[in-house]
Amino acid sequence: MSDRDTETTAVLLIAHGSRRPEANADLHELAARLAAEGLRPIVEACFLELAEPDIPAGGAACVARGAAKVLMIPYFLSAGVHLLRDLTAARDELSATHPGVEFVLGSPLGPHRLLDELVAARVEELGRGVGAVRDSPEDAATLFRPMGG
Repeated sequence: MSDRDTETTAVLLIAHGSRRPEANADLHELAARLAAEGLRPIVEACFLELAEPDIPAGGAACVARGAAKVLMIPYFLSAGVHLLRDLTAARDELSATHPGVEFVLGSPLGPHRLLDELVAARVEELGRGVGAVRDSPEDAATLFRPMGG
């Protein structure tokens, strides 16, 4: 891939979306970290439902920033109905709305060796008393405090 291709290729991270703003913030923070790494100059976060920006707005933001190609990265664990039906439909709609821009929908996060490693790490952390969900979801400040803490 040439430098020019990299400069015009965007990353569009797509999560389901949540009514909890804190949950949606995770994707925005991931987008900021990826942008800071500089592998692609255009990194946007968007959501299938329940949160903004939605997928059409996220795709439009990539195009407005100069993307000629958009890598649509599902922040989904498996190839369920949202990925196979909803995200493919969103890709097709973006392609129709933005002719001349290539939209490429990627695979879900799993199954993948790195996800297996992450799950194993979480098992070990929880076994050591780190990362247990405590209290009610309404108390976001205590949602992921370490066990015994």
